Amino acid sequence: MRDYRKFYIDGEWTDPAIARQIDVINPATEEVAGIISMGSAGDADRAVMAARKAFPSFSQVSRADRIELLQNILAEYQKRYPEIAAAITEEMGAPGWLAQQAQAAIGVGHLMTGIEVLKNYKFEELRGSTLITHEAIGVCAFITPWNWPINQIACKVVPAIATGCTMVLKPSEIAPFSAVLWAEVMHSAGVPAGVFNLVNGDGPTVGAALSSHPEVDMVSFTGSTRAGIEVARNAAPTVKRVHQELGGKSPNIILDDADLNVAVTGGIKSVMMNSGQSCNAPTRMLVPSAKMAQAKEYARAAAEATTVGSPDGNAAIGPVVSETQWNKIQDLIQKGIDEGATLVSGGTGRPEGLERGYYVKPTIFADVTNDMTIAREEIFGPVLAMLPYETEEQAIAIGNDTVYGLAAYVQGDPEHARKVARQLRAGQVNINNAAGDMMAPFGGYKQSGNGREWGDFAFHDFLETKAIIGWGAAEAAE
Repeated sequence: MRDYRKFYIDGEWTDPAIARQIDVINPATEEVAGIISMGSAGDADRAVMAARKAFPSFSQVSRADRIELLQNILAEYQKRYPEIAAAITEEMGAPGWLAQQAQAAIGVGHLMTGIEVLKNYKFEELRGSTLITHEAIGVCAFITPWNWPINQIACKVVPAIATGCTMVLKPSEIAPFSAVLWAEVMHSAGVPAGVFNLVNGDGPTVGAALSSHPEVDMVSFTGSTRAGIEVARNAAPTVKRVHQELGGKSPNIILDDADLNVAVTGGIKSVMMNSGQSCNAPTRMLVPSAKMAQAKEYARAAAEATTVGSPDGNAAIGPVVSETQWNKIQDLIQKGIDEGATLVSGGTGRPEGLERGYYVKPTIFADVTNDMTIAREEIFGPVLAMLPYETEEQAIAIGNDTVYGLAAYVQGDPEHARKVARQLRAGQVNINNAAGDMMAPFGGYKQSGNGREWGDFAFHDFLETKAIIGWGAAEAAE
């Protein structure tokens, strides 16, 4: 059993101010996998002040030295790669193949991308006699979730290091193991004391203390829209920058000229990935009314082919992260049934043969209308809603009829799909299940958040812009 009761503050592993622990549950077995300490406002303050102390010197570190530091972090991360992947499986139930090929792999992706961006990023430019310079914003607080734990740590920490910021990380208390290993990687890589700090704890205590702290210049939060609103409220009195990557209810518009089987099957695979626990999952599938009957058959076959089982095996999906999430998903599946949607496959309860663990049946609803609960609320489980449409204009209107705007998907003739993609109100639109792009900005419209992550766009929110008027005609320094 893992014992992670210390916090990483000012370059050292230190005891919390108050001894309070919780168990971390393995969602595949429902057994205790480890123990962590729950931090207090005092722990958060110590970590913030360590970051504040480190900022003046670290913000002046040269580009070359920051590149070298990120390269050292990458080398140490790669040494610990198998251990990190195993921790992700244990803490949040990702199948071993997914943890290896995607969950842990994306940490390497963000580090490599950040290094390449930093090599050529333009921090200064001369406009006439005015120097425009982009400088590190200061001390950053990171509050990250459990569903893609390393991804959401790396996509914040890497650009923060690259731009010269210092930081405090509060990972999810539900899935904290990989975050502790990340802290060990940072220490082994030689990150200067105080630049990176980790305090475990819950949102109402440590999260609130960080987001309201007067010495924090920026808070970056990934999680639910409800919690994101609380972070913004806590941050408002100190007028700090608030970056949010929040919920989603992404439409997947299957155009009339799409290959229906390929589009439906691919869409379902995307929803089921990571047991449906992705904020950008295409959970609303819009299908031409005339093709709905055939689409249901393709959907049923795809859902029934989605294997569910222990993360240690070769199943397509493992459990969802916790009993709380399992119960929420069950309630929403029942709500779909009660509101009159057609249950194509799946339903409530555990899959046959899985009596222990937080496993959910791959579930497909059809004949869904956009006012139903399952079309409005983010379910965060392996559940898809299929909605019929009569015209392309109606499909676009339905797609945009949501408080969210994180992602959208379009399937069909490429030129046709491009036209539709331009009309969707979302931060990222995927055409024909295109492969991911580490340089593509990620973030949302509307209640899906503020700001962007990934690639060079990730650097922007970690920088303040200064104009020095009268600098003169001399060449701007790098």
